[in-house]
Amino acid sequence: MTTSAPGTTASVKKPKKASTKTAAPKASTRAPRKTAVPAQRVAPDDRAARAWARLEAGNQRWADGTSEAGPSRSPKRRVELVDGQAPFALVIGCADSRVPAELLFDQGIGDLFVVRTAGHALDEAVLGSVEYGVAVLGVDLIVILGHQSCGAVAAAAKTLDQGSVPSGYIRGLVERLTCDIASGQRAGLSDLDDLGRYHTRSTVDLLRARSSIVNDAASTAGLGIVPVVYELDTGLARPVTD
Repeated sequence: MTTSAPGTTASVKKPKKASTKTAAPKASTRAPRKTAVPAQRVAPDDRAARAWARLEAGNQRWADGTSEAGPSRSPKRRVELVDGQAPFALVIGCADSRVPAELLFDQGIGDLFVVRTAGHALDEAVLGSVEYGVAVLGVDLIVILGHQSCGAVAAAAKTLDQGSVPSGYIRGLVERLTCDIASGQRAGLSDLDDLGRYHTRSTVDLLRARSSIVNDAASTAGLGIVPVVYELDTGLARPVTD
């Protein structure tokens, strides 16, 4: 965009003739049209770290009972988002009613793109939603959000230990978790929360293995992926580092 600096125009008087000024054409005030580019293609390399810092600070407020998200959940904010969304992070979380991602990270409307299934199981619908968040919305970070006392993890462990297979579509859900739980058991884990942590960490690898869009964005475009376990008792969401 070019701007014109103020200038000085000399006034020339002509006998018996008023001076005239010719107005210069007004520059257009309309902003140039920009091509929408997912943030992952243009943001700096530290965008994932900044996104996690924002979530971590929000989670601490939630745990402390000092939420600041009120204005970002207001009618005004709702209206601002009518024409589009630009979430900075994507959460693949468990459907457990005690683990609402927007609340426990103290975020507002439009801040998070959330996909929830029991045990954060990955199926085609979940993978398609995640790829939309990455390729179209340009999120900076993916959080795999597990939690203490996960019923889906317990059901998968029970199926492996006792051979009891749930009925209906629950069976298909449990079957998606049994591979991870069996692998964790072979590694010597037996506590359900330990198995849940193992499953959360393994979901990162499975996500990258199954989605080339996610894997490419993580490998070359700075997209972050972090496994996190939410503690029901403390309210804290802690990264899985082991």
